[in-house]
Amino acid sequence: MKRILVTGGAGFIGSHLCESLLNEGSEIICADNFFTGAKENISHLLSHPFFELIRHDITMPLYAEVDEVYNLACPASPIHYQYNAIKTIKTSVMGSINMLGLAKRTGAKILQASSSEVYGNPEVHPQPEGYWGNVNVLGPRSCYDEGKRCAETLFMNYYLQNNVKIKIARIFNTYGPGMMMNDGRVVSNFIIQSLRNHDITIYGDGRQTRSFQYIDDLIDALKAFMLTEDSFTGPLNLGNDEEISINEMAELIIKMTGSKSGIIFRPLPQDDPMQRKPDISLAKKKLKWEPTYNLEEGLSKTIDYFKEKLKT
Repeated sequence: MKRILVTGGAGFIGSHLCESLLNEGSEIICADNFFTGAKENISHLLSHPFFELIRHDITMPLYAEVDEVYNLACPASPIHYQYNAIKTIKTSVMGSINMLGLAKRTGAKILQASSSEVYGNPEVHPQPEGYWGNVNVLGPRSCYDEGKRCAETLFMNYYLQNNVKIKIARIFNTYGPGMMMNDGRVVSNFIIQSLRNHDITIYGDGRQTRSFQYIDDLIDALKAFMLTEDSFTGPLNLGNDEEISINEMAELIIKMTGSKSGIIFRPLPQDDPMQRKPDISLAKKKLKWEPTYNLEEGLSKTIDYFKEKLKT
């Protein structure tokens, strides 16, 4: 039985990962400081004999004997990571140092949940792993963007200098049941506004594009990536390569919810990217993986989830 540490394990992605790994027969240590994670996400796992919850902030050292680490701890929504920019940087940088130190001591394999934000506002489309990015190092998003970029540097140098077994996953926009209602992201915002028949708020003119992957597809990819040979470190793009404009997304959600919502436009936040779409050819080749959920399938499940949340 593998013993696996999941940092940020009570968050949106982390809670899905914990449950999936438990179902496969692993012993799970879930570490979370509950800044954006929620106990309700993992409350149904607390009675499982091989699930352990630790309230812990990874900017402080953590000592555990584990075989694998999935380092997911970090607020990922702009409204949350900009709330305390210094803490966001500390989580990415000091947290990575602490988790890499743990992996070095124990010989564990460690996966870093990096982000498409390392590409910034890209001048290359779609974005391949070899693209260096276009990031404003002094902008309001830089605490997250540069934190993730520095974390990747740390991971690669621990691999080169100390032979730590690493995986660097660049995760693109992910959605599904378990998202926070107040996370400020496109899918959750649009669904909640539509279900309440409130006007949908679009920042900018809505012609900017994104690609959205369903949570189950991401979990499958993360687990498959962890199983690849040690010499394959990444970085590896994990996302859906179907592109949609924000305007089209709003119209689709209004249609799927049967909402009476209108659409209003607000100024585009500074450094918000105009295009974001992964080149996932490497993931298809190395993992034999590609997304299986189309947008309407995933949105249907997510809409049902938020309908239930709004009843409580």
